[in-house]
Amino acid sequence: MARIFVAGATGGVGSRLLSQLTAQGDDPVALYRTPGQERRLAAAGATPILGDLTTIDTTVLAGQMHGCDAVIFTAGAPDQGQAAADAVDGRGLATAVDAALVAHVRRFVHLSAFPEAWRGRQMGADFEHYMRVKRRQDVYLAATALDWVILRPGTLTNNPGAGTVRLGPALDYDDVPRDDVAAVLAHAAHQPCLRRSILELTRGPVPITQAVADAA
Repeated sequence: MARIFVAGATGGVGSRLLSQLTAQGDDPVALYRTPGQERRLAAAGATPILGDLTTIDTTVLAGQMHGCDAVIFTAGAPDQGQAAADAVDGRGLATAVDAALVAHVRRFVHLSAFPEAWRGRQMGADFEHYMRVKRRQDVYLAATALDWVILRPGTLTNNPGAGTVRLGPALDYDDVPRDDVAAVLAHAAHQPCLRRSILELTRGPVPITQAVADAA
């Protein structure tokens, strides 16, 4: 069992991740910013912690991470404008990384973005800005001494998880269910040999446990 700090715990992937973590016997610590969300998080088996990634102090966040074995960062604002992307995906990620360093939580898994995401749909300036922020913060994390993993999934869907994926350093672009993304994150947190790696993720034929083990 591991105690795992989840940033973005109320989001589409984060909420699924909590279920995955509790199912495999972990103790998730779930960061939330809106009063009232704590009841749903507790019902999912998590320990709710109130805090806003866009405003929280690094030292305060480090205190909330104290005693955790890993951090999984699933927070994101891809469709809320450039200011939100800067605050959540930019400064929020940097604050979480810095807090993990202060708290001596060495393992950090970041849910990033596939470089080819939505390229066939002529996305606007806000989305392009979001992608630049994601890339810049991948660089920020990769420059640290943490045992980091950067996961870049294809287009996220709400289709039921298949339990099988493709996972590797370079893949052809495709979509992937949020259920399967959450499962990969949960398993990656328990693979100490999987470290300082950037992995792309799409739907595919390989069982998730095997795919993560192969990547490690």
